[in-house]
Amino acid sequence: MPRASPLPRLPWGRPSMKAVVTAGLLITTLWNLRCFLNLSEVSGEDPKHNDPLTVLVWEWPSKQVPNISGDVCHELYGIAGCWLTTERWLLGQADVVVFPHTRLQPGRNRLPKERPAGQNWVWVSLESPSNTKGLAGWNQTFNWVMTYRRDSDIFIPYGKLVPNQSATVNIPEKTSLVSWVISNYHRTQKRAEVYKNLSGYLHVNIYGKANKKPLCKDCLLSTTSKSKFYLAFENSIHQDYITEKLWRNSLMAGTVPVVLGPPRANYEKFIPADSFIHVDDFGSLAELATFLKTMNSSRYQQFFTWQKRYSVKLYDDWRERICTICTAYPSLPRGRVYPDLESWFNT
Repeated sequence: MPRASPLPRLPWGRPSMKAVVTAGLLITTLWNLRCFLNLSEVSGEDPKHNDPLTVLVWEWPSKQVPNISGDVCHELYGIAGCWLTTERWLLGQADVVVFPHTRLQPGRNRLPKERPAGQNWVWVSLESPSNTKGLAGWNQTFNWVMTYRRDSDIFIPYGKLVPNQSATVNIPEKTSLVSWVISNYHRTQKRAEVYKNLSGYLHVNIYGKANKKPLCKDCLLSTTSKSKFYLAFENSIHQDYITEKLWRNSLMAGTVPVVLGPPRANYEKFIPADSFIHVDDFGSLAELATFLKTMNSSRYQQFFTWQKRYSVKLYDDWRERICTICTAYPSLPRGRVYPDLESWFNT
């Protein structure tokens, strides 16, 4: 610490009161500055990040932009120090800029011309690699990725199980064996092939646009809940790609999911092993059909044991998803970009 300069002295040799006060303030200021610099050096944090984090959403992921005025992250989700905006004129002040892939146009003409120093760009996608095109054009562009994959910088699952204290099991009354809600049916998809073969052994009640039986938003759960089993078949099979077909249409509805997607071990990273049935558990679809048709009541109830400890939380509000950026921010890596976004996502 710099040594304070000699204090001015009065004629009889004692320092004046004004000089004492001035010297005290100087010493206090130098000490506080030293502590501040040491703290910043240890933590590696930029002092400005003590201010609310400004997250600019370059274009909102959904067609309708909800109300994001005020402190929505704190008011709705208890996440403090996080300010969301879609005002592009605030680009120079934003700490983070969010780019949903579904809203990115081919080419870079609609992206900012320059990236302000220290600003981080986030690539966001909830679609699987099979349904995500044009990634090669975004190499060396984004600092962080935000997807349904657990190894993303910012992990945004479609849903999760959260602990509860109810210790109760609620199984809705059942009037049918198997149901499936499907909007986009393509014969080339594996789920179409599996359904076609499975339907040769048992009847499946099909709803949705693909079967010209669309369900209103408030009708979906009440409809699927009447079936003992639900075909939670993903449109493509990729690591961690486990969507609302499992969380909402099945688990939240109170029916047992029969899943088609990544391997069983991957599902067990998200939900208990005894809460679902995997198509791959059986040597043939005939065996699966027999298992479903002949299951007794006691065995069926075992699939709902998870309800004693957990309840389903859905992530269906983009505001909540984007607010989680602020929660993850302190631990996110700095100073890097994804050199080959397509290669990472297709791994």
